[in-house]
Amino acid sequence: MKKIARFFIGVKKEMGKVRWPNKKEMLTYSIATISFILVFGLFFGLTDFVFASIRTLLG
Repeated sequence: MKKIARFFIGVKKEMGKVRWPNKKEMLTYSIATISFILVFGLFFGLTDFVFASIRTLLG
């Protein structure tokens, strides 16, 4: 039981050292993440469409 208590004391101590992003940074990171997801989603969607069309044409 002491090991578990020591573990959570250590977790609390380490969480105090974490530098959390502020509101502006969080908005910037969120926009960047969503942008990358959309760009890569479009890229892979178009790639899939092109290969599926080629496969259909070749029969």
